Amino acid sequence: MHFSRAAVVFALVVTVCRAAVVIENGFPILWEKAPALLSELPQADGVVKLDPWDYLQRMAMYRLMINASNPYMSSMGPGANENPLWALPLQLGWKLRSGRLVDPTGVNTCGQESSSPVCIATNSWWGCVNYYLSVVPFLAAVEAGVVGDGQAKIEIQVPAELATNYCSNTCSITHPDAMSKWVKFFQSLKTISESEVTDDEKKDQILGLMWSAELASLDSAANTCADKRTLYSKPEQSFSESWLSSAQYVGAAHFPSGMEKTVQFMAPLPSRVLQETDSPPNIADLSTEENHTLYIFGWMTTANKLLGGSLTSMWQRAMCSSAAREKGRTLLNDLLFNPQFATSSMLSILTEMITKC
Repeated sequence: MHFSRAAVVFALVVTVCRAAVVIENGFPILWEKAPALLSELPQADGVVKLDPWDYLQRMAMYRLMINASNPYMSSMGPGANENPLWALPLQLGWKLRSGRLVDPTGVNTCGQESSSPVCIATNSWWGCVNYYLSVVPFLAAVEAGVVGDGQAKIEIQVPAELATNYCSNTCSITHPDAMSKWVKFFQSLKTISESEVTDDEKKDQILGLMWSAELASLDSAANTCADKRTLYSKPEQSFSESWLSSAQYVGAAHFPSGMEKTVQFMAPLPSRVLQETDSPPNIADLSTEENHTLYIFGWMTTANKLLGGSLTSMWQRAMCSSAAREKGRTLLNDLLFNPQFATSSMLSILTEMITKC
């Protein structure tokens, strides 16, 4: 079973040119080395002591969340890995392999493959953003009783110098919007899975709640991690900005972020940190697919700025129904994988979709 699943995912990656390293052995990077049970994590006096600057412990949070929520995800599809939370560990693995969890200042060797490969640098903007996509949903899953059956006691280890930016056992005070939306997501899973509506409706409801929570996490991250982005080159800063913005589009379209679909969409992401001399879409050591993705990401961000933010708002207004969101997902696919797609037609397509809402 593992072999067939790995073969399907491998085929998807090859289809779009295997640029970014997203999986190994059919799973997110180092997935099988991460603890799969709360009892396997460091503990003291009955309290689980999680270190979120250890890559394997962040990956353990994802294993626990996915395993605990899988029973409620049958409406996502017939595959074994349709749980939309798979996108989160896949993203973390890409950040590790592309060098985005390394200290951009070079002050220490945290995150470097040759010395501290599973260390997440506290200066990493990407690691900072991922904190809000790992620790916050994990604490919410514990609070909702999905992980730990309501009995688990969790303490997140936070270095003293970072205490004001991060939370140790709940994020309800420092990041109330993100925390409440993740709690709602996890609390709603059982009710939705047992409801009388169709599987398509269940799927759309679950994806809507998850993306609402994920966007709230990214809003928190954008504010808290902003100073760390200035530590990177201008091209990497631009890419990170457009990467954040892209979530508004995939979120509004309720992108079904199971493993296979996520691997397909992540494969053309840039496989290394961008340098000052990089000028997409003409970066010689990146693939055609990576250059195209950087171009599209940059085009969407630039177009949105020139339009005073109206491209994003138009997109969100156009995603007004399940059928519209399906069309939106097709548009995203065309943007990323069809070089002949005319980006200039985007506004007219969205305008037409809005008139039908």
